Amino acid sequence: MGVVIEIPSALKQYVNDQDEVEVSGSSVEEVFEALVSEYAEVKVNLFDENGKIRNFINVYLNDDDIRYANGLKSKVQDGDTIQIVPSVAGGCSTEKNI
Repeated sequence: MGVVIEIPSALKQYVNDQDEVEVSGSSVEEVFEALVSEYAEVKVNLFDENGKIRNFINVYLNDDDIRYANGLKSKVQDGDTIQIVPSVAGGCSTEKNI
């Protein structure tokens, strides 16, 4: 058993249309390295040119935001779940307040 990464709809095309991918690693960083090693096309969508998680990507380890833990250095164990959650921005309304 490894760590399960829940894949958002926007990235499924890069992981053979899977909802989840299971990989091994001892930290979030190692898990992501394993993910992009197996599915290279997902890398550009997760990481910027400096190798940092893109600003609009939120990462949760067992429902806890890794930004408030140790970031990519957060330790993981077999059976843990990582959620990749792209931020969603809204549009504008064409209705006027009356």
